[in-house]
Order: sequence, then C-alpha cells, then structure tokens
Amino acid sequence: MATQHYRFQARNERGELVAGVLQADSVAGAAALLRARGDHVVQLVPMVAAGEDFRAVLKKLNYASGPSQKDILDFTTQLAVMIRAGISIRAALEGISDQVQNQKFRKILLQIKTDVESGKQFSEAIARHPKLFGPLYVNMVKASEMSGSFPRMLDRIATYLTQEIETRKMVIGASIYPGIIAAMAISTTIFLLTFVLPRFAGVFKGKEDALPGPTKFLMALSTFMVEWWWVLLAVAVAAIVGLIVFIRTELGGSWWDRFKISAPLIKRMFRALYISRSLQTMGELLNAGVPMLDTIAITGDVSGNRHYKRLWRSVYGAVKQGKKVQTQLSRSPLLPRSVIQMISAGEESGKLGEVLDEISVFYAKALKDAIKTVTSMIEPIMIVVMGSVVGFIAMAVILPIFKMSSLVSGR
Repeated sequence: MATQHYRFQARNERGELVAGVLQADSVAGAAALLRARGDHVVQLVPMVAAGEDFRAVLKKLNYASGPSQKDILDFTTQLAVMIRAGISIRAALEGISDQVQNQKFRKILLQIKTDVESGKQFSEAIARHPKLFGPLYVNMVKASEMSGSFPRMLDRIATYLTQEIETRKMVIGASIYPGIIAAMAISTTIFLLTFVLPRFAGVFKGKEDALPGPTKFLMALSTFMVEWWWVLLAVAVAAIVGLIVFIRTELGGSWWDRFKISAPLIKRMFRALYISRSLQTMGELLNAGVPMLDTIAITGDVSGNRHYKRLWRSVYGAVKQGKKVQTQLSRSPLLPRSVIQMISAGEESGKLGEVLDEISVFYAKALKDAIKTVTSMIEPIMIVVMGSVVGFIAMAVILPIFKMSSLVSGR
C-alpha cells in the first residue's frame, strides 16, 4: 500500500498543542503512530498533491456549474436504451448517475432515484426539478406512463432535445459572425479616430479655417475621444447595462420580442424559429396523448417569444370555450394563412398531431434557409458600412492635403 503524508495537530503528554507532518499507510495508521508517541489527536488530514489539488478545484467548478441541455439529452438517450434492455428504472438511474461527470446533476439523479424507490412515479420525481425537466418533458413522460410506451417516448423526447440543441447552435452561429464583423468595424473606427487622426493635427495646425467640413468634424470628434474617452466608455457601459436591464423587464422584453419578429433583415429567421418550435412542441405533446388544453398551455410557455405566448394563451381561452384551435389563430398575423389552413384541415380530419409534425419539419428547413440568407446578406452590408466609414475618414484626411498642395503649386 502506498504511503501518504498527513498533516496533524495533537496535544502531547504535557497538554501542549503540537503540529506537523507524518507519513503513514492510512489515516488509522497515522493516528496509531501519534497515540504510540503518547499524543492525543486533535486534527488529522491527508496532504493533497498539486495535481490532486488542481483536480479538486476542477471538481468544485464542475459541481458549481449546473447540467446543460446536452447533459439532459445524454441522460434521456441512455435511460431509453437501458429501459428497452429490460433494466429497472431504479437500476438505470443508479448506473447513469455513476457515469455522470457533473456533480450537481449526479446529486439530482440520485434524488430522483430515491423518490422512485419511495414509490413516486418517474414523472413526479423529475417534476421536482423544473429547471432541468420542463413541462414538455414531464407531460410526455406522464402520458407514456399511462400508455405503457415509456422507452419509445424517451426516444421522442431525445429527438426533440436534439433538434432544439441544433436549432440553438444555428441561431447562435448566425449571430456570432455579424458580431465579429461589427466589433472589427467599431475597433477600426476607434483606432483611426484616436491614433491615426491625431498624427495629422500638427499638419493642419494653424490652417483650421481652410479645412473642409468633414475634416473639421472628424478632427473635433478625434480630440473629444482622446480627451474624454473615459466619459464615452462610461456612457457605453451604462447604455449596454441599461439596455440589458430594460429587456429583462416586461415592457422591455415585449419590445425586444416585437423587434425580433418585425425587423426587416431578421424577422423571417425568428418567425420561422418560433413557429417551428411551437408547432413541433404541440405536435409532440398531442401525439404523446397529452390533453389539448395542457398541450396549448405548454406550447405557449416554450415558444420563446412573449407575443407568440400571448397568441397561444388566447387559443387556450378559445378552446376552453369549445372553439377550434384555428378560430383564434386566424385572427393573428403571427402565423401564415397557409399554416392556419393546414391546422384547420388537421382538426377536421382528426390528425392534427401528424399535420403539426409535417409543418414543423417544413419550418425547420425554412429556419435553416433563413439563417443562411441572413448570414449571406449581413456580410456585404457590414463590408459596405465598414468601407463607407473608413472611406469617409480617408477622404476627410486626404482632401485638405490635396487642397494645400494645390495652393502651394498655384503660388
């Protein structure tokens, strides 16, 4: 057995507190050595090597970070495979929790296992963790428990989560590129105004009256940015923080959600996103056997946009009064007429779930096309904007030089 170093505190025969480090095979062995010396052990802890200390820090960080949507997807997929193989849900939860790297998620899975062992349904156990298992997940599991199709329903949930993750990656990917271009454009402009233009201040000194308007404006702006950069930085930070705080309010969030579905360049992408997500959720729940009112309520909650959420709430009220889904949808401009007509046909034929699946697949493809279109359009727009700004600055610098050269040659 490998020996290890232990840090100890003990009281000797005279009652004095002593401390130090000793080497032993185990904690019990270290305590025995101290007692053999006649010492009374006060504290005895193993010393951690540098690498182990680093791993302990990583473990703490891993515990502090909550499970991601990818963790939920992996858990769902593994659980479906193990249940299909005939393993009990208690044993499956125990086996999966042993393999989970995220400590916080492992603790939650063990809690779910304990709840299942105490007699709770799996849907009841996961409903105690709404931040990880949303209403769609819980209701689909609950419906499968009633129908006896638990493994197949887990596969459907895993497919849904996979599509959600892919969609989120596409939207984030489409946002990263324009963000990088915009950051480069702003950085280049700031560099030109604060480092390049001040170099020409000496050249133009004493000739301010002869300078053209654009040059005067840029020189004044450059001087202001160099001398009052801290004011501009404070204003920029305050504006960003203020915008974030405003968007988190109900009024600001409603404005932001309206902007995303009405701005000319991006509205097609976001409308396709919200329609695809709403109809896919609704189709999955209906096909799982979830009651219509519960399905509509959950669809509104997961739509991702306040205006679509209000739409589905109004549909909920109409259906509760005995009306059809398409009756309320036809009064809103948020869904295309063609979609409403297909939903109406699905209601009439009794195959609404299948129709919604087909529509959501179509809009998933439409979302991919919209993302490609937005990305391809943003690139030339940003290049034109960046080129215009740089060109304007270059023109403002070159024009007075040409003007002074012509005056000198005219003499």
